[in-house]
Amino acid sequence: MFGLFKKISEISKLEKEYKKLLEEAFKLSTTNRSASDAKQSEAQQVLDKIDAIRAKEAKK
Repeated sequence: MFGLFKKISEISKLEKEYKKLLEEAFKLSTTNRSASDAKQSEAQQVLDKIDAIRAKEAKK
């Protein structure tokens, strides 16, 4: 009940997006390798954002 109005952190949002992109890349890997590589690249960019946020939080 108390978590009902809890804000979702930016890292949680990015992790969900990262997982979604990896799943899409995996599905595309069987049919279209270049599209799969593009999704992998997008996922890597999201992971880099996550790492940057975590590094910034660690410095605080």
